[in-house]
Amino acid sequence: MSERAYDERRLRDFLAGRARGFSRRELLALTAAAALLPASPAAAASPIVKPLPDDLFRPLGTNAETRWSALKDQGYYVPVDRFFVRNHTVTPTIDAGSWQLEISGSGTKSAFFGLEDIKRLPSVTVPVAIECAGNGRSYYTSQQGQTVSGTAWTLGAIGVGKWKGVKLSTVLRKAGISRHAVDVQPIGLDPNFVSGGVDLGPVRRPFPVRKAFDDVILAYELNGEPLPPDHGFPVRVVVPHWIGISSIKWVGRIEVSAEPLFSPWNTQFYRLFGPDFPAEGRPFDRQSIKSAFELDPGATFPAGVRTRLTGRSWSADGPIREVRISTDGGTTWRRARPYGATPGGVWQRWEYDWTPAAGEHVLLARATDVRGNTQPDVARFNTLGYLFDAAVRVPVTAVG
Repeated sequence: MSERAYDERRLRDFLAGRARGFSRRELLALTAAAALLPASPAAAASPIVKPLPDDLFRPLGTNAETRWSALKDQGYYVPVDRFFVRNHTVTPTIDAGSWQLEISGSGTKSAFFGLEDIKRLPSVTVPVAIECAGNGRSYYTSQQGQTVSGTAWTLGAIGVGKWKGVKLSTVLRKAGISRHAVDVQPIGLDPNFVSGGVDLGPVRRPFPVRKAFDDVILAYELNGEPLPPDHGFPVRVVVPHWIGISSIKWVGRIEVSAEPLFSPWNTQFYRLFGPDFPAEGRPFDRQSIKSAFELDPGATFPAGVRTRLTGRSWSADGPIREVRISTDGGTTWRRARPYGATPGGVWQRWEYDWTPAAGEHVLLARATDVRGNTQPDVARFNTLGYLFDAAVRVPVTAVG
């Protein structure tokens, strides 16, 4: 089931009052309160545990995005030391020895699993991209002149990792899931999230039982090592193909419900609002198609010298079919050369040889996936700045 189909059905449940966990009345009260109260104060001075050197990261409050120049000459998987961090509050300190995962709710028998219990179950290892729904958000403003709210990501809020863990379906069956269960909601152990002075509780977002039994895993390793604190230690949820908020970090409880579930993260946040969308917002589909050069905007190159441009393109709808490059601001386009293995078809690395003349240039990369989705010239505006998919203009200079 696609996220959009699920979310549209749940929207009808929500509007009809068939809601559990977060009601329409609470949403209206929260929206009104948020409009009147000041924004939440900044989080603690060190919301992220791992080092954030300037050559690898661009810090953004409680978050840190990967610099694309830091991925040049790296492999298919993003190394842990440069994997982006998306925190709603701060990275919690969790003791693996005392950690337990609770499975409970109206759609299951209650059960508890320690970390060693999880590790004793049959494991799987899968290549999956985790990408924030707001990846590319800043370009609505800088490239399209539109005002949006939220973290001003460029394109570094994505990481492709090799995740090892146990299938969520295995754990749910072992717990004793009921045939009446309809929704599953992982709940994080990070501090409660406060928006506009309103405590929204722990970060959580539901998805259907059908998805839970499809490809969701409870991961305890990233790229062959135990999960680092910033990426969900000791266990996180990994939901392939769905927006990053679905992959709850530091999971401590999974609610399994015989009724539709809701939270602020699928009613107030992570919906498309704006003049082209209904008042209640439009449900998300999967993430959009994107491309990025492995360099920093404003980079300089020697004029008259052959230069190899590299980058990566990806789409949640399937593998990339082709990538075209423009070095003159979009006037002409040439096909890039794909290279390297593509485990799982998560993204495609590519290269393009260019001999620049002296002066300023604007680079663009435009990808097309196997389903025919192609990056447009202009992304469709929404007030929260999600799903930016236009080809990004990258200014560079050739000197000499």
